Amino acid sequence: MRTDDPLARVGDESLPPVGDVLAAIATGLWRWDNASGTVTLDAEAARLLGLPARAQTLTEAGVRSRFHPVDWNEIYGTVQLAVAEGTLAEARLRIMDETGRQVLRIVRSRSKPVVHDATEAYELIGTLQEVTEPAPGTAARTPVTGDWRRSREAFLLDAGRALAEARSTEEVLRVAAGLSMPGFSPDGLAVFGVAGDRLTIIGHHGHEPGDDGPFSAMPLDTDYPAAEVVRTGRAVYLSSPEDYRRRYPAAWPLVRRFERQSWAFLPLTVAGRTMGAWMAAFTYPVSFTPDERSVLTTVARMLAQALSRAGVADSERELTDGLQRSMLPMLGPKIDGMSVAARYVPTGGGLQVGGDWYDMIPLPSGRIAFAIGDVQGHDVRAAGLMGQLRIALRAYASEGHRPDAVLSRATRFLSGITESATYGSSGSGNDEATEYDPRFATCLYVEADPATGVLEIARAGHPEPAIRMSDGTVLQRPVAGGLPLGIDPDADYPTTRLVLGPGETMLICTDGLIETGGHDLDSGWSRIRSTLEEYLGDDEQDGLELLADRLVQAVHGPSSHHTTGPLADRREDDIAVLLLSRTGRPEEHADARRTVLTIAQAEPERIGGARRHLRELLHDWADDDQVDSAVLMVSEMLTNVLVHTDGDALLVAQVSGEPGRRRLRVEVADSSDDLPHKRRPGELASSGRGLVLMELLAGAWGVDPRGDGKSIWFELYEDAGSPADGAGDAPGGPEAPSE
Repeated sequence: MRTDDPLARVGDESLPPVGDVLAAIATGLWRWDNASGTVTLDAEAARLLGLPARAQTLTEAGVRSRFHPVDWNEIYGTVQLAVAEGTLAEARLRIMDETGRQVLRIVRSRSKPVVHDATEAYELIGTLQEVTEPAPGTAARTPVTGDWRRSREAFLLDAGRALAEARSTEEVLRVAAGLSMPGFSPDGLAVFGVAGDRLTIIGHHGHEPGDDGPFSAMPLDTDYPAAEVVRTGRAVYLSSPEDYRRRYPAAWPLVRRFERQSWAFLPLTVAGRTMGAWMAAFTYPVSFTPDERSVLTTVARMLAQALSRAGVADSERELTDGLQRSMLPMLGPKIDGMSVAARYVPTGGGLQVGGDWYDMIPLPSGRIAFAIGDVQGHDVRAAGLMGQLRIALRAYASEGHRPDAVLSRATRFLSGITESATYGSSGSGNDEATEYDPRFATCLYVEADPATGVLEIARAGHPEPAIRMSDGTVLQRPVAGGLPLGIDPDADYPTTRLVLGPGETMLICTDGLIETGGHDLDSGWSRIRSTLEEYLGDDEQDGLELLADRLVQAVHGPSSHHTTGPLADRREDDIAVLLLSRTGRPEEHADARRTVLTIAQAEPERIGGARRHLRELLHDWADDDQVDSAVLMVSEMLTNVLVHTDGDALLVAQVSGEPGRRRLRVEVADSSDDLPHKRRPGELASSGRGLVLMELLAGAWGVDPRGDGKSIWFELYEDAGSPADGAGDAPGGPEAPSE
């Protein structure tokens, strides 16, 4: 600091400069400017803070790093009080080394805040002076901070908050190992528990691996301090090795090699029961004054409460994990021609058990059935109903029933047990009114033929499956369905037949995989689709397991927190995922992309799903106008079948060729022998333009009569080239319209 500074002169000019006086008595001067966030130090103040001994200006963060965090919080509150009351701010502070682990010295700070009325900012102008403390372990130890009571209360508040937030026994032990007590900190910790009539070590810190061997499984009547604490419920304080050797001669040979100087053994008591003991060991002598014993006793009580809560939580997790594992089946032996992978992820709240499930069931016919479902709710009752429903559905499937019959029987079963069962009954035989708790469940049931890849699917209010084709295209397959199980005991469940080609993978899942993270069905499927498309399509089992992990990671991984959906306040849900892949590659037309759909007479609303399905099939088509044309023509073709015939419509779409030069061929077949003919609709006519549209939009088209009906088809070419000669004049097709 310059000697010509206004602060450097006081009163009589014959007195030496203030800076020289302060340096002579080892007192530093500092100025803290709150507005600019800078701190100016003279050479002595910089030395006291462990910095080079020269005048310098630092940022507030740079100075803060030199103080102990607890002391910084204390002085900040003291300064705010001094600013408000216009008084001096005074505190004792620990100066830490560069690592923040060792105390270099203790300084006393006295400062006067100067408030600027215009900006309400303030400056602190004050002094720093080193304070000499007694050596560690001396009698009547002075606490590190000047005010022992305030420092102790701050430490206990921090320790209590940290222990209260610990959720497992491992976290509690980690927090206990990191506690830095005011004025004295142990470098060795151990937590002992009780198993029967023996002492066990739950965890320890400050020891090498294997050091706990001699102390594990000690009988409770052993001459060891922790055993005595558990037996009597009273703390044991040992201030010196001589004291330890005199009181516990049998245990001393085991302890001597650790070279500790003082020990404290305190009971861990909860609800009047001693559940274990806590040991704190010190490398320097500690006299264990009443204040130090008070801190240790309080920490031991908080530690006991935290361990008790963590033990209950650990037991609940173990119980629910075991319950869930017992309810979820193993996938069984490897299936020739198919690979299977599955995952179940609980929601993470409460008991971590819910109503989602999956199953794999060998059938008498030699086929394999796969089921996935979700019982309403996230509680123990949902888990219980899930277990009952899964067993019932497995029994119906094992009897050889078809998919529609399996779900029909399952809905009657669930309706029966939810309507007849009472929820909340005390079972005491009284006449209190009981409350009914009906539940429903969604389910998707698949019967698969591994040899041919044929899948017969029945659906009860469940999300539809998705197919990843061999070239990476992902299609959400429309599947006919009925009401969720348990709503209508007489509900019907139609069956949809699909063929899973070699190299293709089917995903079936519960809505938790789609909607977790605040997503709805549309945005959730977009997220899952991108993960499926990135999958390399490895037909080995390890590849399918990796895909299952990636699907869960897309929902619960770190990246999912940055892609939340529009319904971010929605409660998270359990997740069940089942992947079924047909191994191998097709021998011919390996680059072809083919899909088949059936639109029943009673399901005209599925025409919209067929349009969406075709767009997914053409997701990488070069010309968007051609995609729109294909969707329009398919809509016209399917509508004509449902309006002008009495049968169902069979849609077959195939994309073949190299990208940029591919061909799309779409056929719609029905059972009617009546061939369509071209009409000349009037300007106000509402129909009759289907064939005209095909003439205008298709690269080639035609009508093929068959023995049991007919097929109308069209083709589009990605390179917009001319169709093959005569493609528009297929046998049996309509005549070309006149101009």
